[in-house]
Amino acid sequence: MRTSFIGFLVVFAGAHQLISAADCENPPYGRCGGKGFEGNECCTEGYECTVQNDYYSQCVPVDNAKSDCSKAYEQCGGKSFTGSKCCVDGFKCVKANAWYSQCLPKYQWGSSSAAAASSDAGHENSNNAESTTEAKPTATSTSSASEKQPQPTTTVSTTEDDTKPTTTTTVESNNKETATTTTTTSASSPSSSSSSSNYKAISGGASGEGHTTRYWDCCKASCSWPDKADVDSPVKTCAADGIKLVDANEQSGCNGGSGYMCNDNQPWAVNDDLAYGFAATALSGKGESETCCSCYELTFTSGEVKGKRMVVQSTNTGGDLSGNQFDLQIPGGGVGIFNGCQSQWNAPANGWGERYGGISSASQCDDLPKHLQAGCEWRFNWFKNADNPSVTFKEVTCPAEIVKKSGCSRN
Repeated sequence: MRTSFIGFLVVFAGAHQLISAADCENPPYGRCGGKGFEGNECCTEGYECTVQNDYYSQCVPVDNAKSDCSKAYEQCGGKSFTGSKCCVDGFKCVKANAWYSQCLPKYQWGSSSAAAASSDAGHENSNNAESTTEAKPTATSTSSASEKQPQPTTTVSTTEDDTKPTTTTTVESNNKETATTTTTTSASSPSSSSSSSNYKAISGGASGEGHTTRYWDCCKASCSWPDKADVDSPVKTCAADGIKLVDANEQSGCNGGSGYMCNDNQPWAVNDDLAYGFAATALSGKGESETCCSCYELTFTSGEVKGKRMVVQSTNTGGDLSGNQFDLQIPGGGVGIFNGCQSQWNAPANGWGERYGGISSASQCDDLPKHLQAGCEWRFNWFKNADNPSVTFKEVTCPAEIVKKSGCSRN
């Protein structure tokens, strides 16, 4: 049963009090009902509480299929942009830079009267004038996995596939002032490494307790766009083969472009107790400018991998992430909100396995492209098929092996 009203969502529960969307604490894609749920059955503006089963209801976006405005997390402005410059209800057009503005959730990007007026004007004048808000979130920045298109000044290089497990991708840093050409390199295998713990804790860095999830949506990573953070170069963006590098300003395959996640952004074991990999992150009080290409040592505190460690580099963020969450990039781990794997690899409409959670057995890794199977199998070997274990985390320097794969290092 879906319950939604224009402007706010009202659900009669308990004492049958009216809860406005502005006052609702249930985040997008968060739980909003079901047996045993003790909170308010409400959702933030632009989302509605939808029953998944008797025990779980979830806040999902209101169906805006008939709206002429840009959908959730889509581009809504910027130089050379010719699409709709308004956003569907619950989202506002946030300016990242002169080249890219994106529809992001109002609940995280403020809803001041000035911003609201700007957004409303955008609804009325969908393609006549660009109405945007500067990118200054009220909490953690949560753009989508398929976002941001800034300045067109980076370069294109190519890589050649090499199945040798000890080879790693190496790309020279791009000069930020002038366009240069990066070197041609070989793609690396994610399955194994002989490296040791060549990283250390950063004094005063982020730390605390968190939780993990998993995904692999094939979309261009958020930190692959230029000017996201003070880094030497953005995270690499690959063509549909997951190997050849494309320009950093190439639109994401999840938004109709030809930019995708690179194959070697999957996890691998360093030894029995340590693994390296990548993740979409949402840290309380920190935006992408602080997290993009930062590395964190996760120590698992629950499940089959309790006591093991994993160092991940933050290369992405997501609209469905919450505080201190590390969404581990694992092929076959579920596509989540966006499914770029359908256009990249001809994957099923909901990805491989379930849309959230992915495949359920190691044998199903055979359904993935061969270049992604090693990372898929890692989940059932080193990771012991652990299901969203909790962690403690601390910010660390990035191991050279991780930087070689992503091409991104903080200055």
